[in-house]
Amino acid sequence: MKPVAFKKMARNPRSRRPGAGLARALSKLGLCSRSRAKALVLEGRVQVNGTVCREPGTPVDLERDRLQVDACRLDGTEKIYLMLNKPRGLVTTAADEKGRPTVYHCLAEADLPWLAPAGRLDKASEGLLLLSNDTKWAARILAPENHLEKTYHVQVGCLADASLRQRLLDGVLTDRGDFLAAREVRALRQGERNSWIEVVLDEGKNRHIRRLLEALEVKVLRLVRVAIGPLRLGKLAKGEYRHLTDEERKALARIMPETP
Repeated sequence: MKPVAFKKMARNPRSRRPGAGLARALSKLGLCSRSRAKALVLEGRVQVNGTVCREPGTPVDLERDRLQVDACRLDGTEKIYLMLNKPRGLVTTAADEKGRPTVYHCLAEADLPWLAPAGRLDKASEGLLLLSNDTKWAARILAPENHLEKTYHVQVGCLADASLRQRLLDGVLTDRGDFLAAREVRALRQGERNSWIEVVLDEGKNRHIRRLLEALEVKVLRLVRVAIGPLRLGKLAKGEYRHLTDEERKALARIMPETP
């Protein structure tokens, strides 16, 4: 890890607001994962205002306190915005207690700062996943009030006729009290026993599509996210990643209002 430090000055030095814990603050700045930040603190490699701090939960104010790692200073970290074509079988986490491979295996050879997923795909799902060290940008991606559309191609173990497509639009109320519905559904192609449909969501409840289809007693064979808002997966190969273009980021910004 390259030695880095971050410095932000308070707008009003007389006011001090309760801040995040030190390990979390380092993670929010894009340095590394929270667990790695905790280890750095415990190793005595982190200073707060020139003093070594070994307590990961120490409250810090990112607008006031000077944080240093390995005694080196850096004004900030370049903001990185990636799209990854997540393969099936990877979990969307930095480390897995069961030892399963994670999406970070796809970035193992890349010389990149710490990036966090802006949203998730479960282990059995695949397709477009966004990663960034810009926490404010990621928060706008995830904000439910933005109703950012996400498009999926889903292979189901039945022939998805007009009746089933309408039921997906009408939605269901689950046993846990969640109302699940699709915003748009259209047929893509079908074989003798299964078919592909395109499902568009404008909300992101946990395992939304799988739970919706399960409630309708429909088996999901494959689930691929192909778009988030105007961002399209396109021909990006499985396991590969690329940086978002300026045009893509601008197109996304136009439909996502700035957070206060």
